[in-house]
Amino acid sequence: MFGLGYGEWILIFAVLLLLFGGRKLPELARGLGSSIREFREAMRGERSKTSESHAPPADKTLE
Repeated sequence: MFGLGYGEWILIFAVLLLLFGGRKLPELARGLGSSIREFREAMRGERSKTSESHAPPADKTLE
């Protein structure tokens, strides 16, 4: 992922661990995961809205 090897990921994780500490890191990861999930759900919602807007208009009859 992103062209990084195992060594680079370990180095990034070690720096994050030093910056935020062991207790804060799981909370940050959880928040990041939920943010990504919400973003994906919002993108899916926008796609369905755009596909509905391109649908042909319904026949309207005036009485």
